[in-house]
Amino acid sequence: MQTGDTTPHAPPACAELSTRLRPFVRRRVDSDVDADDVLQDVLLKAHRSLGDLRDDDRLEAWLYRVARTSIADHLRARQRHPLTRREAPEAAHEPFAEDDDAVAREVALYVRLFVPLLPEPYREAIELVELEGLTHREAAERLGISVSGMKSRVQRGRAKLRQLLEACCEIALDARGKPVSCEPRGGDCC
Repeated sequence: MQTGDTTPHAPPACAELSTRLRPFVRRRVDSDVDADDVLQDVLLKAHRSLGDLRDDDRLEAWLYRVARTSIADHLRARQRHPLTRREAPEAAHEPFAEDDDAVAREVALYVRLFVPLLPEPYREAIELVELEGLTHREAAERLGISVSGMKSRVQRGRAKLRQLLEACCEIALDARGKPVSCEPRGGDCC
């Protein structure tokens, strides 16, 4: 810690941790630009909450946990707002990138068809959180329930949507969990 530094924790290895975090983040997002955005978010959250860290020895594990949360937030935001997604520069060189997006859009279309079929508490939770883009806290406040109750409803609603979707369609996923093919099973389900 430098003389006159008033921050409660000033880890000398912050730049080193940032350098190690970047590849971790980059492997989980679509582009270098997205990786930079997420890493900036991680560092900002870390800066704001560093005073709450009780054990300096756990700094690295804590930063990776913050990174995982930021990555998940980033991916959820991109799913909620597909029209504002930037095309990754690398996608232009990948021969199947366009087809992958088409499959994801097709699956999203099927999912939207099944939302009205969900039982009431789950349908409303999915509509607020997944379709309207509200946070769990905002949706919980709107419905007058606890945040944990909202999270539970969303999780159960997603599970029910998945059951409906799998009964209707044969979906193949790649190693990252992204849909690569979606074929209706037949009948009137889709």
